[in-house]
Amino acid sequence: MKKLHIVSNRLPFSISYQNDEPSLEPSVGGLATGMNSVYKDFNGKWIGWPGIASDTKTKQELQSVETLLAKEGCESVHLTECEVEEFYEGFCNNTIWPLFHYFAQYVDFHSEFWEAYVAVNQKFADKVLEVVEDDDYVWVHDYQLMLVPEMIKSQRPNITIGYFLHIPFPSYEVFRILPWRKELLKGLLGADLIGFHTYDYERHFLSSVRRLFGYEITFNEIHIDDRIILADAFPMGIDFDKFADAARQIHQTPLKERSEVHKELEKYFLMDPDRKLVLSIDRLDYSKGIPNRLRAFGKFLENHPEYHGKVTLILLSVPSRNNVIHYQRLKSEVEELVGSINGLYGNINYTPVWYFYRSMPFNNLVELYSMSDVALITPVRDGMNLVAKEYVASRINQTGVMVLSEMAGVVKEMGEAIVINPNDEDETERAILQALEMTPEEQASRMLTMQKRLKRYDVFKWAKDFVGALQRVNRIQKDFLAKKITEKISDEIVKRYDKASKRAIFLDYDGTLKGFKDNPQEVQPDSELKNLIESLTSIDKNIVTIISGRDKETLGKWFEGQNVNLICEHGVWLRRKGEDWQMLTNASNSWMPMIRPVLDSYVDRTPGSFLEEKNYSLVWHYRKAEAELGELRAKELRDELTELVANHNLEIMEGNKVVEVKTGGINKGAAANSFLMNMNADFIMALGDDWTDEFLFRELPETAVTIKVGIKHTNANYKLETVEAVRKFLKVLAH
Repeated sequence: MKKLHIVSNRLPFSISYQNDEPSLEPSVGGLATGMNSVYKDFNGKWIGWPGIASDTKTKQELQSVETLLAKEGCESVHLTECEVEEFYEGFCNNTIWPLFHYFAQYVDFHSEFWEAYVAVNQKFADKVLEVVEDDDYVWVHDYQLMLVPEMIKSQRPNITIGYFLHIPFPSYEVFRILPWRKELLKGLLGADLIGFHTYDYERHFLSSVRRLFGYEITFNEIHIDDRIILADAFPMGIDFDKFADAARQIHQTPLKERSEVHKELEKYFLMDPDRKLVLSIDRLDYSKGIPNRLRAFGKFLENHPEYHGKVTLILLSVPSRNNVIHYQRLKSEVEELVGSINGLYGNINYTPVWYFYRSMPFNNLVELYSMSDVALITPVRDGMNLVAKEYVASRINQTGVMVLSEMAGVVKEMGEAIVINPNDEDETERAILQALEMTPEEQASRMLTMQKRLKRYDVFKWAKDFVGALQRVNRIQKDFLAKKITEKISDEIVKRYDKASKRAIFLDYDGTLKGFKDNPQEVQPDSELKNLIESLTSIDKNIVTIISGRDKETLGKWFEGQNVNLICEHGVWLRRKGEDWQMLTNASNSWMPMIRPVLDSYVDRTPGSFLEEKNYSLVWHYRKAEAELGELRAKELRDELTELVANHNLEIMEGNKVVEVKTGGINKGAAANSFLMNMNADFIMALGDDWTDEFLFRELPETAVTIKVGIKHTNANYKLETVEAVRKFLKVLAH
């Protein structure tokens, strides 16, 4: 790897001033922790906004800040107050944030917010383009910069780009609400590797890509013209040892040196050793489910009076977006609920809810983690939630219980927690009781298992895995380029072509000479293609054959009068130029009445699909069907047909959005070799795009020039990316 650069909305430092002199304060967030070593180890830069509006400072003041940041390997992207307001507070936090967290009722669809988002993303991309060199690596972070990957890739295709989304990616039904949905996806698809916290988010993303763009997706590979893009899940970790070591240090601190928070917590337990603390820490955000949590705790106290005076909920809410009306209302609701619970169940010696509306220093957080018996982490939607991991890491004596929302990404790694639906207050209430009554032995068993897992996959392993995957996708891209027909390779093929006295050229049709359409009957040859075929066939040395899975009636009509040979239905029929149709193999269609009802049933069950009947094959097309339903039905159909065709010498063939059943033993390779017999061609070339053409590539002589159209794995010698690239290449041979 040459260099790796990090791009995020904020730099890993905050700027503070003393006597008008700026200084840097390192950030303590998970991203800053994980990335600090990465970009320095790979001699890269960290590119981001320094956190101060550029129009509130003089050029000299900004230069002083940049000088400090440059010493830390950071590059600033300067934003004005207006840009911060419309880009960050506007589109990021009033459009993307609520939509991606399934709060569509809070989304603002203001075009000026979108325009600011585009402009600021372009600023970030421009700064990246200033800093990076060809063959460098760039890792872009989070929802604020979803357009940046494509903005970089369009200008510098040799840069390998990774992108990681730190919030959920919503289901297609939610994502489609956004007017700029295609633009955001196009921006993300500029990356070579796109990472998510969980497989669910990855699946939602791939579903949106498939539905909105129709790109072919194989497992987690997205095939786009000349590129392969990988999507994968990388659950972000924490600096596990940092929390565990801090917890040990706190336990060993002498009484006189303990913090005020520590002393207050100890006072609580001194009043009654059987007292229990339940801890809740969140940003004050509607996605965190804080009111639901408080109502559940209120129900717990109502239904279990025996715990009055013995259980206290510590509710730490970190201020967030105070100027947004939804957050102001949430703050009022939380305060009212806290007041109600404390009024109903508290007394002069007992406060059921200790409510703190502020952030806390790191050591105080670890003290809370270390001394709380239960962690109540119940967001209604959360990308990951590192607080849950921090609590587990801080429990050095292996006690404590985690009550965790199934809507948090972290739940995938913490199956030993008590998992609840945060919208079910009765279930949450029962979970609190279960947690408080859990035996120390069971607590230790659950906690130890989670600790081992989280320690093994910490934030440094997360970063290392992502960088490793970024290097892997770079190798995949290079493997493709190794077979790509470059100008030099094209010249070599043309030289062989020119020297030959007899040339046999085999051309697949759909996906090779002509792009795919929803209706296969809409792919008739256009005038450019007809002229190209005419030019190729007018050269005496050329014997041009279109070899296709299409039926003979269709191809015969389309190329009537053209000086071209036709092989149809994957090798059943042959029509040499100027001659009648002949069968290359003994095929039968007596099996069709048995198979057709099965295919008809899938047409009925899959809106948009249809059945095409050829002379010796039946084809189920699902290109126009809803993407995921079509693929699901295709898998079901393959499974059902496998049992039927086994004893009838039939084959199941899969093409691009089609499942075809045909007589066995018929393929393009056998047909081409039969056609070549006694021809003595000294230049053989074949072009095709799907797996039915792999028979052709495998069975032609080793000296043949075989070319795969697209970027899939292939037995062909070379690759061309698109139909347009095929036509451009053939035009060179036609002159």
